[in-house]
Amino acid sequence: MGALSHLRVLDLSRVLAGPWSGQILADLGAEVIKVERPGNGDDTRAWGPPFLKDAYGENTSEAAYYLSANRNKQSVTIDFTRPEGQQLVRDLAAKSDILIENFKVGGLAAYGLDYESLKAINPNLIYCSITGFGQTGPYAKRAGYDFMIQGLGGLMSLTGRPEGDEGAGPVKVGVALTDILTGLYSTVAILAALAHRDHSGGGQHIDMALLDVQVACLANQAMNYLTTGNAPKRLGNAHPNIVPYQDFPTADGDFILTVGNDGQFRKFAEVAGQSQWADDPRFATNKLRVANRAVLIPLIRQATVFKTTSEWVLQLEQAGVPCGPINDLAQMFADPQVKARGLAIELPHVLAGMVPQVASPIRLSKTPVEYRTAPPLLGEHTLEVLQRLLGLDAGAVAALKEAGVL
Repeated sequence: MGALSHLRVLDLSRVLAGPWSGQILADLGAEVIKVERPGNGDDTRAWGPPFLKDAYGENTSEAAYYLSANRNKQSVTIDFTRPEGQQLVRDLAAKSDILIENFKVGGLAAYGLDYESLKAINPNLIYCSITGFGQTGPYAKRAGYDFMIQGLGGLMSLTGRPEGDEGAGPVKVGVALTDILTGLYSTVAILAALAHRDHSGGGQHIDMALLDVQVACLANQAMNYLTTGNAPKRLGNAHPNIVPYQDFPTADGDFILTVGNDGQFRKFAEVAGQSQWADDPRFATNKLRVANRAVLIPLIRQATVFKTTSEWVLQLEQAGVPCGPINDLAQMFADPQVKARGLAIELPHVLAGMVPQVASPIRLSKTPVEYRTAPPLLGEHTLEVLQRLLGLDAGAVAALKEAGVL
């Protein structure tokens, strides 16, 4: 039994932030019912290629993007622009603990599926709304997408090569990180609301915004600005507060060196055959190394090219200096530590036999994550869910399907 196996989640969200939160809750044991549009479903079902391959090597209908955020869920197709569909969703919400949605502000009110409407029929419902800009403020009614928020929220001003370098300019993160982080924060908020409900009783509305999350996750860079009034600039792979803490060239590629304190710097200097660096008045402390970054980094780059990446990693690890290679995804999934942690798994899939998945990073000793089912086909569980939870018989479901409600 998972830690959240006593809970039911009604997931009206699509794309990534909401589904990511729903998948975390599902991995932890919650029953998650994903409500999708008949005929099309979650937008990401069509966001390919790549698509999952069947046993004959042919594309299935399941895009890899969709498969990344929807395991352990049940798919129910309901057109809630129709009165009959709205009633079905209300009936499901009445039997749920949590609802997740990412419609535009006020978008569900027209269907009687907003928080106030559902609170009236289920006062214990925890209702999590995820939008680009939140429920208030001058941008509240704007649509918000991860890439746009990375730019508006300051992240892209920090990501990319320094001004003046070849290829300089703003760069987005290679995954939809703001969506992912919003899904994580939403999960934390949902769990906090559950704790309050268990202690004091009653559900509540959660207002999550991609912009809020992006700003919050600027962390030390935000504080660097707030404490000085100076906006940080792009430093490529370098760190604004620690030196050396970036990539360096090797005889056969590149590696990452992350020196976190003066003791580690001394050990690195010894391995590099430049022990005098540790006592140099320009480099003896991290504060000095940051101030003299422009002098030290070229010296290190001149030294690192004389050994291979594997030689640097082996020798520095033996010396207790954090470092590592720069892997592509094939190398990453082949890494012995990634394999030992079981981060690539497979689940049975009706169209492909098996579907690959990335394992949850959550490790609980008493209530471990469960991998029960692969991401569902569109509408795969409509009949079963409506029969089990709402008591509809096969004939009633068939009639609703014939009418285009399901």
